[in-house]
Formats: sequence, structure tokens, C-alpha cells
Amino acid sequence: MTALALMVACQTVATNDAELVASKKEFLLAQSGFKVITVTTPKQQQAVSGLAQGRCSAVKYNGKLYYVYPTGTKDRIYVGRQKQFNAYKQALANQQGQQQMAGQSLMPTLETAGPNHIEVQQFGGFGPMGVAAMGDY
Repeated sequence: MTALALMVACQTVATNDAELVASKKEFLLAQSGFKVITVTTPKQQQAVSGLAQGRCSAVKYNGKLYYVYPTGTKDRIYVGRQKQFNAYKQALANQQGQQQMAGQSLMPTLETAGPNHIEVQQFGGFGPMGVAAMGDY
């Protein structure tokens, strides 16, 4: 029974660490200028479910490059362009440097998405709202 209790405790810590990393990333994405879009339609949900969890994916929509990060519940996505992605990578690198100096490392390696690593050639996850709701991006 003691072993079972320890396994459950370790799993809870691992889940909390994963949630902590995700919330830190979401904070950095918002701070870097990414916009949040709520996933509402089945078509959007299907497109978002195909994205990698826990990192930005480079996608094309109507010939333009976007970076998309799905939340853990996949009910919202963070969307940015190259400028916002560059700011996010810089903020993530700064965060990792601070953690390494403090002897911690909660953040995994840097994001590898980029204009030469497009994962989805025609992303349908913006749906009827489109990216027009994001303003002049």
C-alpha cells in the first residue's frame, strides 16, 4: 500500500509539473503578443487535435505562416506570426537561463517550429472566425 501511495504522489507531482510548465508557456505566449482564439466548431476541434501538445506548431493558413499553441484542454489556441514567435523564443530562452542558474529546469528544450519546419500546410483551425479577429497581424 505504501508503494501505491508513493506512485500516486509521484504521478500527481508529475502532472502538476506539466501543468506548471504549460501555464508558464501560456504566460510567455501572451506576453509575447500571441492572441487567444476560442475553439468552437467541430472543424476547429479536429484541426487543433492534430497539433503537437505542449509546443508551438508552424502552420499555414491561406498562404500565410502562423504559429499555433493549443491549450491543454484544446478549447483555446494561442496564435502568433513570426514576430510574436521570435519574442516567445527569446522569452523562453531567458526563462530557461534563469532556471538553470537557480538549479531548476522545468521548461523543456526550445521550440523548434519555424518557417522551414511547417507542420501543417493548410490549417483549418481558425474556422469561420478566421484570423481577421486577431486584428492587423
